[in-house]
Amino acid sequence: MRNRGAISPLSWISFSLVVFAGVLMLFQLIQFSRIWANFPPGLTIGNIPVGQLNRQQAAQRILEVYTLPIELRYNDNVVHLEPSVIGLEIDLDSMLAAADLERTRIPFWQAFWDYLWGRTNSPTNIPLRLTFSESRLRRFLAQEISPRYDQPPMPALPQAGTVNFLPGVQGTSLDIDRSIVLIENALKSNRQRTVILPLRRTNPPNPTLQNLEVLLKQTVLDIHQFDGVISVFFVDLQSGQEISFSYNNKEPVTTPPDVSFTASSTIKIPIMLSAFRRLGTGANDQPLDQETMEKLQAMIGQSNNPASDWIMKNVLNEVTGPRIVTEDMQALGLKNTFLAGYFAAGSPLLFRYQTEGNQRQDVITEPDPYSQTTAAEVGMLLEDIYICAKTGGGSLPAVFPGEITQEECQMMIQNLINDRTPALIPAGVPDGIEVAHKHGWVTDNLGVIHDMSDAAIVFTRGGDYVLSIFLYHPVQLVYEPSNALVADLSRAVYNFYNLPGQ
Repeated sequence: MRNRGAISPLSWISFSLVVFAGVLMLFQLIQFSRIWANFPPGLTIGNIPVGQLNRQQAAQRILEVYTLPIELRYNDNVVHLEPSVIGLEIDLDSMLAAADLERTRIPFWQAFWDYLWGRTNSPTNIPLRLTFSESRLRRFLAQEISPRYDQPPMPALPQAGTVNFLPGVQGTSLDIDRSIVLIENALKSNRQRTVILPLRRTNPPNPTLQNLEVLLKQTVLDIHQFDGVISVFFVDLQSGQEISFSYNNKEPVTTPPDVSFTASSTIKIPIMLSAFRRLGTGANDQPLDQETMEKLQAMIGQSNNPASDWIMKNVLNEVTGPRIVTEDMQALGLKNTFLAGYFAAGSPLLFRYQTEGNQRQDVITEPDPYSQTTAAEVGMLLEDIYICAKTGGGSLPAVFPGEITQEECQMMIQNLINDRTPALIPAGVPDGIEVAHKHGWVTDNLGVIHDMSDAAIVFTRGGDYVLSIFLYHPVQLVYEPSNALVADLSRAVYNFYNLPGQ
């Protein structure tokens, strides 16, 4: 007979499964409740993972990252910027509140159901919220970083024992505005906490004229140890600044007036100017015909003395041509520059000129009574020609209105460029540099050179300038060392304008 009170095995199994399922569900519910109490998996705050963390743990992790110092790199120097120095404030409360809202965005039982089925929500990031004092950061950079690490540019300086300049050194200065932007980005980054500070590069300034003057004097005294009389005149054709000095047996000539020298062939520059004053298309002008142009070119380019006499006799005056040249120079204020006779041997001395320069007794150069000038005066004359050629203005049109034109000044410079002598001032500049110059030297009856000169306008990429150099030695000017001295002085000035690396 069947026992109706007995529970079948199947019922026991069913009951056991229900109990097991209930226990499992309870276990899952307890486990989910613990997870639910924390932030959901995949949640980030300011890109910091805070899933499965409670509020306190999440806050600690955020602070650990965003209060780390910012590493600032200024070239090879490293500075650590503590965020507290610039008033960093992290708005933890609002970010954690937003994270709580994200945690409770899905109802508990729906979230539990998703949990049971293994469904996960897409990761969510709570944006970082922080502030800092830009004014404090700017002050920190301006007062702590810039004064300590900025480097001023260093100009090129003369290199001892040479006619070269040591290259200048670029300066660096902190770009504060760009630095603030980069530091702000680093403050908001959980990974990139290093900032390569942006710098402004400042090109080195050009060496000063005082540097050039020192180099020129060292070239005369130390490198070449010249023991005669030398005058050097230089003018920067951009600024009008000048250098002018003289030495007598290595002693500086510090008192005025300028030292007078034999002008030799440099006097042909004044002859050319006087000729162009009277050539042209004006009512009283002579035509600039082919023969006259050829004579002018021969006078300058070939330093031809008969051509010089022809110009003075045919363009100026057959008898008083040299005196007309002198009068033109005196009208320009060049009181120590004169021509007192023709070049041809045996030509009479038309007038004996006494000037401030040739009357001084402390410096003896035995200047030729037929033609004299100073380094400064012939240099200033070249400056006047340059200004006239460039702008049509300057002293020449002012003193000789309507008689000297810009085109004529340009023709004069081209004539001077045709003096292709590869020595003296041209020897100190690279090939291809235009040098408008006139050189000269004189030999005595024994063939000994006592006087040597060169006056030039030099056109370079770094700037144009006038350089005028006159030498005298009572015993002898040996050509090679004298030429080397002038070339080195020329090279020093060229290097001043065209520094290495520029």
